[in-house]
Amino acid sequence: MTSSGSSKVRSGSTSLVALPPVIETTDSDQVLNDPRKSDVDAWGRSENMRKFVRKMTGPIYRNWFRVEWEGLEKIPTEGGALLVANHAGAIPPDAAVIMQGIEQELGRPVYGMADFWFRTVPVVGTLWNRAGGIAAHPENAYKLLHDDGQLGLVFPEGVKGPSKLYKDRYQLRRFGRGGFVEIAMRSGVPIIPIAVMGAEDAMPILARFPTVAKSLGVPYFPLTLNQVLLTPVLGPLLSSVAYLPAKFRLRVLDPVHFDVPPNQERYSKSRVMDESEAIRLQIQEALFDLLRHRRNRWLG
Repeated sequence: MTSSGSSKVRSGSTSLVALPPVIETTDSDQVLNDPRKSDVDAWGRSENMRKFVRKMTGPIYRNWFRVEWEGLEKIPTEGGALLVANHAGAIPPDAAVIMQGIEQELGRPVYGMADFWFRTVPVVGTLWNRAGGIAAHPENAYKLLHDDGQLGLVFPEGVKGPSKLYKDRYQLRRFGRGGFVEIAMRSGVPIIPIAVMGAEDAMPILARFPTVAKSLGVPYFPLTLNQVLLTPVLGPLLSSVAYLPAKFRLRVLDPVHFDVPPNQERYSKSRVMDESEAIRLQIQEALFDLLRHRRNRWLG
């Protein structure tokens, strides 16, 4: 999992998403150990929880998704930075893959910022928080990036990414209103774009049922290829959460630095939107390049 050819980038916008990570235990876990008496940090993240998840789901990362990275060295080993990636899959695996790779290879925690609807669900919300998820609020992002100097992960497509149909795979949706660009400017940190190939194929959506989703109070209610193929073998419940063995390739693009002073009350909206669209196009082009060079969705 190493190097990369990637083009120069600029930066982009809005909502965010993250799943509990899939990570195996490595020597870098020693770097992540917190010497304080409490295992839970100020954000609610528990490294003991992360170690457990890494141990239990590491084989998925290594043997099922067979993840390969390009340009991992472009992610800073210290100081705050905002990681920005494309987002896909009925139950998106991309956040988990990104968080695992960086923590495993660089020994740096990654905090996934998301406005999850289940954040308030008892037990589920707490587990998400312990696994590195925090509420996607500008003040949270500023403190995490500027004050604490941590890595934050956002998905500007928001729910529009994972809810798209398979026929629209690898076609990025609009990056919202530029919220994460403005946060990066205000925090004085770079944006690190990441193109993710594989999530679109791990749990593709064949159809959506908006009426059912509305009645359940969820963003979308899908029928996936996984359910069609795996229900006869695994049953309806397991087939709804089991991923297909898609090959993952991730390309880290050049960091985006802004020539604006941090800590301003507001920034040019047109500049923010221009940067947002530029980063979206940069990730889109990287995805198309990755797709051109893969053999097939299962072998990479």
